[in-house]
Amino acid sequence: MNDLQDDVYRVDPGQEVVVDRFRPEDAGGVAGCFKRVYGDAYPIRTFYDPDLMIVENQARRLISVVARTSRGHVVGHNGMFSSDPCNHNIYEMGSGVVLPEYRNTAKLFSRMVAMSEKIGRDLGFEGIYGEPVCNHPYSQRMIKRLGYTSSALEVDLMPAEAYDREKSAPGRVSSFWSFKTLVPKPHTVYVPEPYGEFFHLAYQAVDDTREEETSSQPLPQSVSTRIETQVFDFAQVARMAVHEMGSDFHEVLLAEERKAEAQGVICFQVWLNLGVPWVEEAVNVARENGYFLGGLLTRWFRTDGILMQKLTPRPCWEDIQVAFEHDRFIVDAAVKDWERLS
Repeated sequence: MNDLQDDVYRVDPGQEVVVDRFRPEDAGGVAGCFKRVYGDAYPIRTFYDPDLMIVENQARRLISVVARTSRGHVVGHNGMFSSDPCNHNIYEMGSGVVLPEYRNTAKLFSRMVAMSEKIGRDLGFEGIYGEPVCNHPYSQRMIKRLGYTSSALEVDLMPAEAYDREKSAPGRVSSFWSFKTLVPKPHTVYVPEPYGEFFHLAYQAVDDTREEETSSQPLPQSVSTRIETQVFDFAQVARMAVHEMGSDFHEVLLAEERKAEAQGVICFQVWLNLGVPWVEEAVNVARENGYFLGGLLTRWFRTDGILMQKLTPRPCWEDIQVAFEHDRFIVDAAVKDWERLS
């Protein structure tokens, strides 16, 4: 039975399941899965709107993979998005959901991820990243098994309300940033001195090669800072992609912050390009204005990037669960740099 009972999407358990590319007739079932697992709290509203889901897939702004039963009922979803404003050949993998009755189906979510990766390779993607959450260890374990490397921590990225239906988050939820290279691109990176030890450890795990240099040049007078800011109202998060860094970086950064604060933002992310030799000065400006280390963003600007972040409330450090001791150094580095601010 595939039915909406009391506005809850239900599918009989025990059916055989295939993993397949999204079809327009799957859209209602995908929306039912998100409604069932997240209630109305999932921040990407596309997944509650079947017609919009079809349009986004047809335009390839969203590439969906579904788990579908032998009776045609959707019991799971995984998506890919071109959400990196600096490198459109890097895709985010996310919006994964499986109905509770099918979470014990052998490797179901891994099969959806593998199908997404195959599609990505066929379409010429350079790399794929995911954001496994830290309110439980399961997605971290799954993504590690599939060959993804965690290199950054997005602290308190999501509000607890997004997880109310399953009651799995006492406070805001952090996530790791995990990347898998599809097309290698060795290149030179300029490592900011305050984080030299962190990047030395992070680059040991990256599935590609880098030439590490010191960042020694001042911010250029001839360059005007250009920042593209995206605000996520429900999550109260602002992401600031710094496309150009010039001597006016400090003033432009503070102006972007003020605009985001006026929209209710409490979590600020700044992305800086490690491919330019003056990145350290920009990092120091951010540090002096309350930002602390998030980590390494592989291929974010075609070259690598660094994530810096600032939070208005105290971070929910105690609620962060880490599945692998190897990734503990990322959390420890973020905590240590945050403590510098107090």
